[in-house]
Amino acid sequence: MRRWNGWGDSANDYPLKPAGVAFLQQALGPGRPLPDASLESVLARVPASRLAPHPLIDTDAETRLRHARGQSLGDWLAMRSGDFRVFPDGVAFPENSEQVRVLLDWCQAEGVRLIPYGGGTSVAGHINPPAGEQPVLTLSLAKMNRLMALDEDSRLATFGAGTPGPEVERQLAERGYRLGHYPQSWELSTLGGWVASRSSGQQSLAYGRIEQLFAGGRVETPRGTLELPTIPASSAGPDLRELVMGSEGRLGVITEVKVRVSAAPRDEQFHVAFMPDWPSAVALARRLVQERVPLSMVRVSNPEETRTQLTLAGHERLVAALHRYLAWRGQPLDGKCMVTFGVTGDRRHCRHALTEARRYLRAAGGVTTGRALGRKWQEARFRSPYLRHGLWEQGYAVDTLETCVDWARVPQTVAAIEQALRDQAGEGERAHVFTHLSHLYAQGSSIYTTYVFRCSDDYETTRQRWWAMKRAASDAIVEHGGTISHQHGVGRDHAPWLEHEKGAQGLAALRGLFTHFDPQGRLNPGCLLED
Repeated sequence: MRRWNGWGDSANDYPLKPAGVAFLQQALGPGRPLPDASLESVLARVPASRLAPHPLIDTDAETRLRHARGQSLGDWLAMRSGDFRVFPDGVAFPENSEQVRVLLDWCQAEGVRLIPYGGGTSVAGHINPPAGEQPVLTLSLAKMNRLMALDEDSRLATFGAGTPGPEVERQLAERGYRLGHYPQSWELSTLGGWVASRSSGQQSLAYGRIEQLFAGGRVETPRGTLELPTIPASSAGPDLRELVMGSEGRLGVITEVKVRVSAAPRDEQFHVAFMPDWPSAVALARRLVQERVPLSMVRVSNPEETRTQLTLAGHERLVAALHRYLAWRGQPLDGKCMVTFGVTGDRRHCRHALTEARRYLRAAGGVTTGRALGRKWQEARFRSPYLRHGLWEQGYAVDTLETCVDWARVPQTVAAIEQALRDQAGEGERAHVFTHLSHLYAQGSSIYTTYVFRCSDDYETTRQRWWAMKRAASDAIVEHGGTISHQHGVGRDHAPWLEHEKGAQGLAALRGLFTHFDPQGRLNPGCLLED
C-alpha cells in the first residue's frame, strides 16, 4: 500500500542505524520529532467537491487526499502536519487517449482547471492544486500503463504515458530490450512524467537523457490532438518534440510515448573507487567524459557526502576494512572522495571500459576497491527516498536541490550553494550539507546537493527555515550561471528563477505557446510560468 503522507510502499522502510543517529546528533544536535497527523483527522478536513458528477471522475475524499501533494519537503511537511490547505475536487482515471480527450473537453465546458498526474513524485510543486474559485480536476494516468506496440526493426516502443519505471523495464525485458532510464524516483515516476519534466536517469552516459530516448507520441491539448511522428532525423523546421519536453502539463496531456530502446545488456557492473581530494576527483570526472571512456554512469561524491554515505550505510565492518585498505594503499582517509561508476554492455565492452576507467583512475591518484561497494550501491540505488522516513522519525528533515553548470564553474558553484544553505539554517541551527556530481557532459556537470537539518518546535517554523535555505541556494545557483533545474523540473517552486535562464523574450515565447494550445488557461496554472 502506498503511503498517503510520504514516499513509496508502506511495507518498505529505511531506519537510521545507531551510528547514523550518533553522527547526526554530533553534527546537528539531538533531533526534534514533530507529531504526525492521522489519516482520519485529515480526511475530516477534505471539503465537498465542487465538480458536477461525471462517470470518469472519483470525488471520494481519500482519493482526492492521496492526489493532493507531491514529494517536495514542503509537501512532506503539509502531509505530516495534516495542513494540506487545498485538495483537488476530483480525480479522473482515464484508460486511453480518447477518454482524456473527453475530460479535456468537459473541463473546457465546465470551467474546470486540470492537473496531469503521473507518479506523484514531483519535488517542485508540479501537481499541487491551486487555490481559487474554479474547481480543480487531477487527471491520473495510472491506468495507461502498458506497452502498446514494439517495432523491433526500428527499436521503437510505444507506451501509455502513465507507465512507471519498473513496468517499463519489465515489459521490455520480456521482449529482450531495455530503455535504461533510471531516475532516483524510478520506482514510482512515469514515462510521461519523465518527458514532461525533461528527466535524466542515473545511467545517462550510456542511454542518454529523456531527450535522446523520446522519439514521438501523442498529446491531447484543448485545441485538439498533437501527433509527434517518429522520424529518425529532420531539418523541417523546429522539432515539435522540444515543445512537449519540459512543458510540465501546460500545453496538453501526454497520453502516449514512443521511445528508442536498446537490446538488454549481457553484462553490467558497478564499481567504487576513491580519489584523494575534491579537486582531483572533479578533474577525473571531467577527463573521463571528455575522453569518452565508455562508462554507463559516473557519480563523484565530495568529501562530506563520502563521509556521510559511508556512515549512514551502517556497514561498519566493511567500512573499517575499506579504511585499512585505503591506508595500506597510501590513500588519505580525510578528504577522500568516492567515485561510483558503471559499465554496461556485452562482456568484451565491459572489460574494455573497466580497463580504461582503471587506467585513468590510477593516473589521477585514485584507488579502486573492486565490486563489493558497487554491489551495495546497486542494491540500494532506489532506496534513498525512503531515508527521509528514517530521518523524520529521529527529528530531522532532509531536502535536495540540483543544477548544471560548465566545468569551469563547478567548484565555485558547489561552494556557493553549500554556503548559502549553511548560512540560512536559522535559529542558531546548523545544516549538514553534501554534494555529488551525478550526470557528466563534455561541457560541464550536474550538481546534486543534499541538506539535513533539525526540525523546529513546530511545523510552520520548520517550513519557513526550509524555504529560506532553498531560496538562498536557488539565488546562488542562478548567480553562478546554473540552470534552476537539471532534472527535477520547474513546477511552482522554481518558477521565480526561470527568467534568469530564459530571459524576458523566452518567457514571452513560452506564454504565447501555452496560450495557443490552452487559450482558457485551464492546464496546470502557475506551473513552470508564474501566473
